[in-house]
Amino acid sequence: MRLLAFIFVAVTLVVSDGFLVKGPSGPLVVALGSSVVLPCYVDEPLPLKALKIIWIRTDINTLVHVYQDYESRPDAQYQDYHGRAHFFTDQIKHGNFSLRLENVRAEDKGFYRCKVYTEQEFDETLVQIKEIEYLSVSGSADPVSAFVGEDVTLNCYVHSHITPEHIEQVSWRKTDEDENIQVLLLQRNKIQPDSSDERYRDRVGFFTDELPKGNFSLSLKRTRHGDKGVYMCHVKTGHLSQNTTAVLERLGFSVLHTTILALCISASGSALLLSLIYCILQDNVTAPYLNICLNFLPNIMMFVALLLWGISNGFLHETVACSALFLLRPIMLFRARPHLKRSCVINHKWMNYGVWSFIEYSVFTAVVYSVISPYSLDSQQFTIYFKCLTTSSTFILLILFACLKLQ
Repeated sequence: MRLLAFIFVAVTLVVSDGFLVKGPSGPLVVALGSSVVLPCYVDEPLPLKALKIIWIRTDINTLVHVYQDYESRPDAQYQDYHGRAHFFTDQIKHGNFSLRLENVRAEDKGFYRCKVYTEQEFDETLVQIKEIEYLSVSGSADPVSAFVGEDVTLNCYVHSHITPEHIEQVSWRKTDEDENIQVLLLQRNKIQPDSSDERYRDRVGFFTDELPKGNFSLSLKRTRHGDKGVYMCHVKTGHLSQNTTAVLERLGFSVLHTTILALCISASGSALLLSLIYCILQDNVTAPYLNICLNFLPNIMMFVALLLWGISNGFLHETVACSALFLLRPIMLFRARPHLKRSCVINHKWMNYGVWSFIEYSVFTAVVYSVISPYSLDSQQFTIYFKCLTTSSTFILLILFACLKLQ
């Protein structure tokens, strides 16, 4: 028994005087798909003769990599680590036995043991990959098409190692045509509506019931021509960030908007036609009927157009006010007509009632178009439209004055 005790003490003294294998100070946290170094080293270089290094995945008892006979042995690796786990072979002679693990997967989380053997000594250290961080952001591969005025959804789904309510930031931006416009921002699980560009304010939002599921899709209401383009959903959590894009294209006029524009144009056209007939004929038989049509027909058309516009875009107060004005206008005109007849001004052909009716409708419909068009057209289209409107109005007025001059 004394002999055995002596041998045990002697062996203990030898081991204690030998090398000490060191590892990391704590567990490692690694990003999915990245590379990580599993530290394993000694303070003093060891002789390469008979040196053997074995890395083992202890929780599933799998051989990760082996160094033996002056070289690494990839043929001994388990298949899942083949081509992904490497020694720093030029550093082994300096006492660095660390392992580089590339393209980290979710299943790589676990415990790794680094065992170092020499001819007479042995030591080991344990390395833990505690957590695999990952962030995946996906959307829709196909572009989204819509009519002007419709509501659309731009998809953005987030998958991460942390729960959706702890994601640091989700930002939607419009990024095409040299633009970088803030559309909507969610920061620390709170929506920041004031951060949205004024063009999108009150028209965008998240599906709040879907946020806990990682669905950060954008709801865009009452689309306009200017909304067409590329949108980016950028997600950031910790030092990880990912993004996906959604394309909104082919924003054409809906049937409702086409009807609205047709009614506005028809109101102006009917006012012009009736004004020309009224100015040219001016007989006692047709004048009263023309006067009634001129008072009612364009007003009813504009009333319906504005009513439909309010329904499609939700501008309730403006719709009620403008529609009420168009309904009251015929009544006001009929009440003012007897007083205008007794005025000497009305008898002058340049101050003819038909002329002023047309001018009034030209100005008023131009104002209405200028309100409607920015919601339906982009800036370039609106510029072309406004030039055409100005030119055509000037041309029509010249024709009207020429007809009056020939009377």
